[in-house]
Amino acid sequence: MIPADLKYAKTHEWVKVVGDVATVGISHFAQEQLGDLTFVELPAVGDTLEQGEEFGSVESVKAASELYAPVSGEVIEVNEELEDAPEKVNESPFEEGWLLKVRISGEPDGLLDADAYATLIESEAH
Repeated sequence: MIPADLKYAKTHEWVKVVGDVATVGISHFAQEQLGDLTFVELPAVGDTLEQGEEFGSVESVKAASELYAPVSGEVIEVNEELEDAPEKVNESPFEEGWLLKVRISGEPDGLLDADAYATLIESEAH
């Protein structure tokens, strides 16, 4: 389950860019590895992200994991529903479980297409 219209970071975040706004989430593979999410920590609207830097975390019954910005820019929206329902990331990682929206500054660099991401997770699964 790797939507072809998205780009992926090697740290398992996905990005959908429309104009100068990027919607960011974590991949199906990532939520599967983590298990049932119990908490999502996200930045505040107005915060500035730098590609590759930590911007929040997710916690599950199995582990806690940092989130890394796949793009640089200003946070313009966060998915507030996740505060009360972090399981949306497990149930719908590419739809209802998105994390935040960023007004991007500059062109994202080094993101993977769906095929390259599939190769990455295949190598990590073994």
